[in-house]
Amino acid sequence: MTIEATVEPRREPTAHVNRLGFAKRPTKRKRSKKAKKRAPTMALQDLYVSCKEVFKGPGTVPLHQDVKRLCHMLDNMKLEDFGLSCKLKFFNPKAAVNGTPRVTYTIVYECDKFSMCVFFLPATAVIPLHNHPGMTVFSKLLIGTMHVKSYDWVDPPTTDELDSPAQVRLAKLEADSVFTAPCHTSVLYPTTGGNIHQFTAITPCAFLDVLGPPYSNQDGRDCSYYKDFPYTAFPNGEMGLEEEEGDCYAWLEEITMPENLQMFVIEYLGPQVDDSSS
Repeated sequence: MTIEATVEPRREPTAHVNRLGFAKRPTKRKRSKKAKKRAPTMALQDLYVSCKEVFKGPGTVPLHQDVKRLCHMLDNMKLEDFGLSCKLKFFNPKAAVNGTPRVTYTIVYECDKFSMCVFFLPATAVIPLHNHPGMTVFSKLLIGTMHVKSYDWVDPPTTDELDSPAQVRLAKLEADSVFTAPCHTSVLYPTTGGNIHQFTAITPCAFLDVLGPPYSNQDGRDCSYYKDFPYTAFPNGEMGLEEEEGDCYAWLEEITMPENLQMFVIEYLGPQVDDSSS
C-alpha cells in the first residue's frame, strides 16, 4: 500500500562522503619493510572461509543451514578477534561533528560477493533508518548497548515503483528493542528480518556487519534513507487495523541523506584474512 507524497529533490552528498554517508576510503599506506602483516586470528580466518562458501553473489540468499553456521561463528566473536579493545578513542563522546556524535567504521575485508565491516559508535550516536537492497546482512554487537528499530515493507516495491516519484509506503515493525553485548547475531534478508533498520547507541558500542552482497551503486544496490510516521498519521486505506494493531505498523517516507550523517572510515590495521588461496 502506498500514498503519494511530496518529497524534496534528492540531495547529492558532499564531495567528501559517498551515497551511504561514508567518507571515502583512505589511500592505503605502503607498509615499511620492517612492518609485518598481522596474521589472522583463527576466528576471523574461519569466518572469512565460511563467507566465501556461503555467499554466492547478487540475486542469491544463503541457505538456512548456512545462516545457522555463520550465526554460530559470529555469536562467539569478540573485539579481540580484530585486534581491538574497549578503550578505543572512537568511543569518546567528544568525537562529534557539529554536535553530532561521529560514527567511525573500518573495512576488515571486501570483495564482490561480501564485505566485513566494524562500526564504532559513541553514546547517543545514530545510524538512521536505511535499507539493504537485495542483501543478506549479519549484525553482531561486539560491545555495548544499542537500540534497534527495524521494518519490512508490507508490499515490497516493484522495479517500476523504485524509479517512480517518492511515496509514503506502509511497513511492518519487526524490531524495537534494546540489545546488550554479548547477544545473539541478528540477520536480515532482502524482504524480511527487518531490512530497513536504525541503530542508536545507548552506551559506546561496536558491531560487526557481514553483508552479502555489499552495497554497489553500479549494480543497483544503493542505500536509501527513510523517516517513519505513526500508522495513524495517514489514511489507512484498505487496511482497517485496530488501534493496538496499528502500533505494529508505520509509514516510511524516503528522504535525502540526512545532513548531519557523516561516517568516517579508517584503515583496518588489525589481523588480516589470508586470501592467498582465492
